[in-house]
Amino acid sequence: MNRQTKRLMAKQGADKPRAPERRPAAPQKEGSRERIGPRQYLAEVRSELKKVAWPTRREVINSSLVVLIAVVVMTTLIFGFDYLSGKFVLFLFD
Repeated sequence: MNRQTKRLMAKQGADKPRAPERRPAAPQKEGSRERIGPRQYLAEVRSELKKVAWPTRREVINSSLVVLIAVVVMTTLIFGFDYLSGKFVLFLFD
């Protein structure tokens, strides 16, 4: 950067870093801080739970079986790797 560019930047005030711009706080919704009673809360919870697409019994059983089989397979793999690595380390240092 040459002297002329530095003078021009100083004249424009671009040679000093500017302070970050402050944005005004976002206006809050009027009802966002309003407290509700337990009866209304439970009524809203019940209405929201009615909207949920609950799985059928068959889907729950199938998903549970898939998870159970995956856990058994992963446990077996981890146990096998741990057992073999332990035997290998004992073989090296014996």
